[in-house]
Formats: sequence, C-alpha cells, structure tokens
Amino acid sequence: MLGRAILNAFKESTGDHVIYSPPRSDLDLLDLKSVSHYLAKNQIDSIIHCAALVGGIQANIANPFEYLNTNIRLDSNLMRAAHEERVTNFLYVASSCMYPSNTTQPMKESQILTGEPEKTNEGYALAKIVGTKTVEIVGEELNWRTLILSNMYGPGDKYNYAESHLIAAIIKKVTEAKSNNSHYIQMWGTGAVRREFTYVDDVADYISKLIFNLDKIPQIMNVGIGVDYSVREYYELVSKTLSYVGEIRSDSSKPEGMFSKLMDSSIAVQNGWIPTTDIRSGLKATIEDFMMNHQGTK
Repeated sequence: MLGRAILNAFKESTGDHVIYSPPRSDLDLLDLKSVSHYLAKNQIDSIIHCAALVGGIQANIANPFEYLNTNIRLDSNLMRAAHEERVTNFLYVASSCMYPSNTTQPMKESQILTGEPEKTNEGYALAKIVGTKTVEIVGEELNWRTLILSNMYGPGDKYNYAESHLIAAIIKKVTEAKSNNSHYIQMWGTGAVRREFTYVDDVADYISKLIFNLDKIPQIMNVGIGVDYSVREYYELVSKTLSYVGEIRSDSSKPEGMFSKLMDSSIAVQNGWIPTTDIRSGLKATIEDFMMNHQGTK
C-alpha cells in the first residue's frame, strides 16, 4: 500500500532520477546475491525500504517466527548489499509496534528499547528494532534514517481477514453485513483500546520530498496524524460512512494488543511533516477504493 502510494507521489516530480520498484518476481530480498547484483547493475543511489511481511493481530499471533525471521532476513540482505554498494540515501520504514507495551503516551522516540514489546506482535516488533538499530549504525557514515510510522490506511490496503489491519477489516465487515442485511457485526475485544491511523497518501507525499534530504533530518522520527480513536469509534465511523445501522457486538475473549499506541510526532512536524487528511475524508476515499477495486476479497 505505501509503496504504491509513494510511486504515485513521485509521478509529480522525480527530478533527474529514475524510479525502480521491482516486484518480488524480479527481486527476491531473501536472496542476497540477487539484491547485490540488482543494486550494482542499476547504480541505485537512494532506497525507500517499504518491503516487509506484515499482517494484523491474528496473523502475528499465529506466526511469530515468520514475522521475526523473514523480516530480519530481508532487512539484513538489503542493508548489507546497500552498505557494500555505498548507497547514499536509505530510508527505513519502521513501526509503532516497536514501542514497549507498558509506556507513557504519547510515545517519544527516546522510549524505544525502554521495555518489552507487546506480545501479540513481538516477532515483527523485534525485527523492526534490529532494522532500526542497523540503520542507526550505518547512519554515522551515510544518510540512512528511520521513520517510525503509525498504523496506516487508505487506497490499496489489504482486505483479506488473515492479513488485514483494523480499518481495512472493519470496512470489509461492515460492507458484508450491509450486503447480507445482517443486524449486527462482531468486533474483536471490548472496543476500548485506542489506535492512531494516518492516511497513506499523506505519508507517501512526505517521504517523496524527504528522500533526497535525509542529511537534514534526525536519525529517527515518529510520523503519525497525532490523534487516536478507540476501536469502537472506528467501527462507528465506518458504519456511519457506509450508512450501516446494525449493532456492534464486542467479543471480549479476543486479543486486543496494547491499550494505546499514540505517538508524539512533534520532531517530524519541525521537519516539514504536515498531514492534511482527516479521518472522515480519508475513510470516504478508502471505502470508494474498496468498492471499486477490492470488493469480493476473500
């Protein structure tokens, strides 16, 4: 989702650069030789590293080894090859999952590694911490930086229940309930936990402007909208947007993760981060994309 949004942002202006966005069939990040050959052959000077094995809470709980092992391997291969090729600019996309499960809110960059991550996504979180520390080490000699992103939503999201994140899953649930004339939808957990979701196009626009100016920003920055809502509020917002009036039933036996994951993005704001898409207009655009391109996803 983020990679496609960044490509769209670059359509506005790429200067003298050629943009490469190889699919997995052309570049397997789990194959170090292929990665090294690709970077050398194409004389890559800047990398925005969005690739990762990602999924929702259900997938993370079911496959912690895969989320830890696969992400460490693909990060390690790309970073090793990029370091050997002396790639000047490297922007690593990290996640708010890295923050300790018990910490103060809103979370500041200095709170990374001050406690253990949330168990429900521990594998993914640890992999992202390793990637972030690697970027920090190389950042002493090259323009390698990390952005810690909040949860994101927007056009091109994943809607299959095994991998989807909260907002995408809600959109699919509400759409199906309305189509089936169901009088209720099932919500995982109590609905009280809070999450910060940032519209993907806002993040993509920022990254497209940042990539050639990494030497001017701090080593690590939070990037989020700065506002969070409860899970139940997200269900209500999506239901209202889709004109669905059924009941939202909670299932408190299901896992919910951290109670809150709101980040302090003030450092990014000082460095040009200005998100412009509020939750209501973002949901409208996301739902329109779902209806047009993703309805019927299993």
